[in-house]
Amino acid sequence: MAKAIRVHSNGGPEVLSFEDVAPGNPGPGEVLIRQTAIGLNFIDVYFRAGLYPPPGGFPLVPGGEGAGAVLKVGEGVRSVKPGDRVAYTIPTGAYATERLMPADRLVLIPDGVSDEQAAAVMLKGLTVEYLLRRTYKVKPGDTVLFHAAAGGVGLLFGQWAKHLGATLIGTAGSDDKLALAGEHGYDHLINYRTEDFAARVKEITGGAKCDVVYDSVGKDTFEGSLECLKPFGMFVSFGQSSGEVPPFSINLLQRKGSLYATRPTLFNYIARREDLEAASAALFDVIARGIVKVVVNQRYPLAEAARAQADLEARKTTGLTLLIP
Repeated sequence: MAKAIRVHSNGGPEVLSFEDVAPGNPGPGEVLIRQTAIGLNFIDVYFRAGLYPPPGGFPLVPGGEGAGAVLKVGEGVRSVKPGDRVAYTIPTGAYATERLMPADRLVLIPDGVSDEQAAAVMLKGLTVEYLLRRTYKVKPGDTVLFHAAAGGVGLLFGQWAKHLGATLIGTAGSDDKLALAGEHGYDHLINYRTEDFAARVKEITGGAKCDVVYDSVGKDTFEGSLECLKPFGMFVSFGQSSGEVPPFSINLLQRKGSLYATRPTLFNYIARREDLEAASAALFDVIARGIVKVVVNQRYPLAEAARAQADLEARKTTGLTLLIP
């Protein structure tokens, strides 16, 4: 019997229940996979807590990325076969030992990339891919501010953006996290708990400020982030760990220097199969070539998903975290 973490109502980590499940056989266009590793992400918390409505309602099986081996394929599936190593991000339902997946959402894991590496970076790594290659095209000479630089996305972003030739400023909430960010490509480090990050950015850049700010924190950093941008700079809001960005007048962007602001989501960037394949290929390429090193800092048994989410919310984790079935 397969096992899965299920949520029957919104609440704290205690609502995560480890239960027997029957994934069933794959239908047309579907694949049954046995999972070997599952990624842990803040969006899992958002669904559990009720910040985002649960896809498909309750009971909800959380989790948006994983990797494993194909067990069975349904009618019409030609892209993968039993035994293939595959990875995915979305749809929700990753917190399980086995699961059904639409075949067109799976990508083959190439040689040179492990299951754990793929599971740890499908959501976070593809997020980095669209942030620095499509939302704003990071190029040599750009000055970039990235909040939560020691998080899973932040550590991947630092390595990739540094390879592209950017000057990177990272924020984090402790000296240990700042040191970790410094090991992953960030040139300048700011402790947002003890320093005014907007003032420090102005000092670091000699008043020139940044071309782009990437902000997954939200409410606590929004106003300061706009202060860090040079005229025509771009504010990229891709998360809200401290709460939603409050409503604001569009005229604020004019007053701060004719700024651009966007709220992208990965799901739009990989909605088409060809975009998913191209983004995954770019991500796996920089991993296989050693440009982006994937280091898993925490592993929890799948049955202990509640503890893993509690640690994530308490900022006790750094970098990449996996649940192991």
